[in-house]
Amino acid sequence: MKLRFRLPAVGLAATLFLTSTAQALNSSQALTLLNRYHLDPLPDLAFEQTDVAGIISALGDPYTEYFTAEEYAAFHASLSDSELVGAGVSIQLADHGLLVTRVISGSAAETGGLLAGDVITAIDGQPTAGLSLEQASALLGGEVDTSFQLTYLRDGQSHTVTLTRCAFVVPTAHAELWEGRIGYLGCDAFGPETADHVEEGLETYGSQADHWIMDLRNNGGGEVTAALQTVSRFIGPNEQLIYMLSKDGSIVAQGSDLSQLTDAPLIVLTNSYTASASELFASAIRDTGSGLLVGGRTYGKGVAQILLDGSSFPDYFPDGDALKVTAYRFFGPGGTSNDTIGVMPHLLLDQSLADEAAVLLSSPEPQGDTSGMIRIDLNGAWYIDLEQACSAPYRAAFTALLEALPDGILLRQGTGDGWQAVTASALAASCGLNDYVHRGFSDTAQSPYADEISLLATYGVVLGGGDGSYHPAESLTRGQLCTLLAQALNCTVPTGESVFSDVSMDDWYGPAVNALAAMGLVEGIGGDRFAPNDPVSHEQFITILSRLGRRLDLELIHTWQDRPETASTDYQNYSSWAWESVWLLAQDADGLLWAPPAEIDPSAVTTREEAAALTCTLLCKLNLLPSLI
Repeated sequence: MKLRFRLPAVGLAATLFLTSTAQALNSSQALTLLNRYHLDPLPDLAFEQTDVAGIISALGDPYTEYFTAEEYAAFHASLSDSELVGAGVSIQLADHGLLVTRVISGSAAETGGLLAGDVITAIDGQPTAGLSLEQASALLGGEVDTSFQLTYLRDGQSHTVTLTRCAFVVPTAHAELWEGRIGYLGCDAFGPETADHVEEGLETYGSQADHWIMDLRNNGGGEVTAALQTVSRFIGPNEQLIYMLSKDGSIVAQGSDLSQLTDAPLIVLTNSYTASASELFASAIRDTGSGLLVGGRTYGKGVAQILLDGSSFPDYFPDGDALKVTAYRFFGPGGTSNDTIGVMPHLLLDQSLADEAAVLLSSPEPQGDTSGMIRIDLNGAWYIDLEQACSAPYRAAFTALLEALPDGILLRQGTGDGWQAVTASALAASCGLNDYVHRGFSDTAQSPYADEISLLATYGVVLGGGDGSYHPAESLTRGQLCTLLAQALNCTVPTGESVFSDVSMDDWYGPAVNALAAMGLVEGIGGDRFAPNDPVSHEQFITILSRLGRRLDLELIHTWQDRPETASTDYQNYSSWAWESVWLLAQDADGLLWAPPAEIDPSAVTTREEAAALTCTLLCKLNLLPSLI
């Protein structure tokens, strides 16, 4: 898809810039542009402002920003390869100093022979133990051609080398080869050079790598085109990798025609700072069944921005300044948005253990003898060498991986000439993984919706009572429902006063109620009241889930537009404000509702297990959770 004026759609930048400097764009011009391009209608408060900063603040949109010329240049630079001066290593704090996690190509550290895994113990004789990362970075940086001594440990032996600081380029993506056969691609942003760096890495190590790991942790996004070009190198050409929904309701698809460069299994690492264009990459891999996502739930930025500058509006931006405007809501190839809810990985586990978990999952498929191997079937077949998994460096990651496995997946252990089904808990016990804890609840086995509750628990979508129980048959209050859905959606907690007179932000349900009200998913009962302790009826709950579906899914959006004008006999018992929402969810051929509409009592109280069942069914239908039920 070509965006209007051929402006790049950009994500959440690696660096966000706030400005208090004089703005060349005047308020009238800003209102004209925002009224034309901003995804949502402008609030009345925006028209009451006298300057651009006030107008943008009134939008309540953290992604719409004004850039001075200097900030605009810096914004583009944040998405591109950067040039720095210093030693040229990436480091993290370790017990005895600074662990080198990466040596930059062309740097002083590479010339001096440093390797990832070395531990820097002193810089010019100053011990590094106890230093902060900022202090260490300051010592390693400096002026071009200045020299310093660096002492490091490798395999228990101390070495000292003299390094001369020089300029080096930090690319937005880089490739390494782990264990002689696992290709690793670290990607910090999606910019103009990213796809080329990934292509170079795939070609350099393609003949040696039997698995690839794409690390998108802390990748704040960037250009949509760059993300699409990069993902096509793993899945091949596809013209429908993203759908852009604009304010006028029009939807345009965009993809990439670049060829696939590898068919090796792919694992994508994510965390809560994986945002925007990198979420697009993750959802494309998920929706096309092209790999496994491992780590944390992503940020949840499902909107894209356009850049308005002097190339498109020379009269408005004569001095090199620019306006970044949220103009589209985007949906992945499966037609689902990650806005707010984020992209849930197949295996939800601590991001600090994701590297080791990915290495374990990258074991080669056994040829013949299956002894000592584990097979996991989840968006592909993945193999684990049990001896490696139970070794000291990998035990914590293996434990976390087993805890992250949903109950419905097929887990098998090699028998030599075949495979035998095994449960995660039994495998953990046989391996002596004493820290293993099943994520399910103790009181749901007899529930007709036990599988749905278990799946939600595995992915942290529902929380119990704090004692290991869920209380499935208990009725659900309006306040409890909001906390359940806020957890499911990973809502950002709003600030300020509550919009309801009977809900305080200090109440345990207060932030959740206000978060869902801000999203338009729940409403009050009139008179500024919410009635948080009132029970939730079936028709209320179905209406709220229908609103959620229309926010997240293109198919439901289209179906809603074709809803009938009058209710059929199946919906006569429902309130006038509810029957359309019931009708919408009843249209799904696989059955989103737990029963046909005519068999559901609209006024009956919704139980916790019913709420879990419908929430789980909807999220699985939208491919936001693996469809294992």
